[in-house]
Amino acid sequence: MSRFTSLVKKEFNHIFRDRRTMLILFGIPIMQILIFGYVVNSDFKNIGIAVFDKSDDAHTRKILTKVFSSGYFGFAGNIHDQEGISAEFKTGKVKAVLVFEPGFGDRIDSGQQANLQIITDASDPNVANTAVGYLSGIIRNYQAEIAGPTVGQMIVDAQLRMVFNENLISAYMFVPGTMALILMLISALLTSISVTREKELGTLEVILVSPLKPSQIILGKVTPYVLLAFCNGLMILLLGHFVFGLPVSGSIVLLLAELLLYITLSLSVGILISTMAKSQQVAMFASLFILMLPTMLLSGFIFPIENMPMALQWLSACLPPRWFIIILKDIMLKGNGLAYVWDETLILLVMTAIFLFAAIRKFSIRLKV
Repeated sequence: MSRFTSLVKKEFNHIFRDRRTMLILFGIPIMQILIFGYVVNSDFKNIGIAVFDKSDDAHTRKILTKVFSSGYFGFAGNIHDQEGISAEFKTGKVKAVLVFEPGFGDRIDSGQQANLQIITDASDPNVANTAVGYLSGIIRNYQAEIAGPTVGQMIVDAQLRMVFNENLISAYMFVPGTMALILMLISALLTSISVTREKELGTLEVILVSPLKPSQIILGKVTPYVLLAFCNGLMILLLGHFVFGLPVSGSIVLLLAELLLYITLSLSVGILISTMAKSQQVAMFASLFILMLPTMLLSGFIFPIENMPMALQWLSACLPPRWFIIILKDIMLKGNGLAYVWDETLILLVMTAIFLFAAIRKFSIRLKV
């Protein structure tokens, strides 16, 4: 029995000394429960709403006060003409627009039906449906306040209109997100095991004694995978278009250029992982586990970023898929050009440069060692 007790104590000591085991036992569960608890939330909030108020009377102001005090919506500005509605939607910051007809309050005071239009960005059907549901409920409550719940005539008629996805096809939301997820995981996985495979097979020494510079070695490793992953991305685009009916409303050349940039960024992430990993198993674990959950949960692929705590929103801003999904939806669904996606493109360019520099720097240190 004493021998068994000694063995158990030895095993406990071994576990407590191993930081990686302690991280798996306690760190990862805590991290996952916090992320899932905050992100997996069906309550929408801070949905951007713009207002086109052609009447600007007491009734419209009361309705808007109820809308923006509900906690579900955030004021995204006033619109002064019909063309401004499309422009606001293309920025991506506005998810719905409230349009009040001229003389809205006068029609209510005279006992006539007043018209209110709710226009929503349906590129994300879940947010569009939720916004319409919340706004319709607020308008019904206001009507009950001014006329009583038993009135048979509808005083305020809320007319609905969806843009960019009139039929609320869910594939329009899931295909861009799935594309970003697949390309990130496959590209990072391919390159993450490239250097570690060379180390395990013993062929890395042959490359190290060559006259090639670290930057040339890294770029040489990335280039073949860029071409292969680009072909993979083209295949995914074709499947999304011809199988799921995803439109390509914008420039195809710009779309392919953004695709190439995102693939290069994903491959750079994989190369950085490969320079730090000691084996192919570690590289594969890092590529799949570390990248998959954040991409699915924090990129806006499934859950709106506006619902997340500010700390997770900042973490989301560090994830390349978040910006690539915005670019895909802007080009494919909204028909936007570079003028609307230049800031997301710049972010991806900066991230690519950072990851490539870090990979080259890490590889140079290994050469010196």
